[in-house]
Amino acid sequence: MEFAGIRAIVSGAASGLGNATARRIVEHGGRVAMLDMNEALGQEAAAALGDAALFIRTDVSDEAQVDAAVAQAVAALGGVDLAVSCAGILGAGRVLGRDGPMPGAQFRKVIEVNLLGTFLLGKAAAAAMADNPPGADGERGVLVQTASVAAYEGQIGQAAYSASKGGVAAMALPMAREFARIGVRVNTIAPGIFMTPMMAGMPPEVQQSLGAQVPFPSRLGEPEEYAAVVQFICETRMLNAEVIRLDGAIRMQPR
Repeated sequence: MEFAGIRAIVSGAASGLGNATARRIVEHGGRVAMLDMNEALGQEAAAALGDAALFIRTDVSDEAQVDAAVAQAVAALGGVDLAVSCAGILGAGRVLGRDGPMPGAQFRKVIEVNLLGTFLLGKAAAAAMADNPPGADGERGVLVQTASVAAYEGQIGQAAYSASKGGVAAMALPMAREFARIGVRVNTIAPGIFMTPMMAGMPPEVQQSLGAQVPFPSRLGEPEEYAAVVQFICETRMLNAEVIRLDGAIRMQPR
């Protein structure tokens, strides 16, 4: 699919990976609906991108809100070609912590935001894409989902996060197989350690220590690198049902 001029929905777009993706879309002549829970930051991020962007406050774990946001985006953009799911939370905590076993509600919240939220946006966007006229090879749209290297090498304290991201990675193949009939591709990016707002709040020495764990390049990933992979996925039609590790060859240790 041509990336230039694309119509897109990006969740978690107020900051981090989602914001970098939204900016790249607009820089290439596209338009984007930016979904996020942070009203103030989201409005500011959309304003910075001008008339090519609109902000829609959305809790991705709420099906009615996601469906309404996709409908609003389709109406504003005249359709949707690309949906990128970047919204997520860490929910760090040991299964058996100092204060006792992890509450089920804590585990459930991470699953609802990271896994269910990705599913809800993906299925709503795919339903809208089915109405697009077919392009080359009959393509009508692209879904890009965000997993994590924690899906494969979850550390102590990441049971909920790893479970949610493992689920995201596992969805790519069955969704891609199902959506083949409507010409919608599904791919997943599994980032390693990236310079996100959470990481930016850590002391410089902690950032340097984490970056040094990455074999090459020995640094934290930049959100713009994630956005570049989103563009690559869009422009490479044979790429489907894949999970791409974007991690500098890191393999996470137990802690």
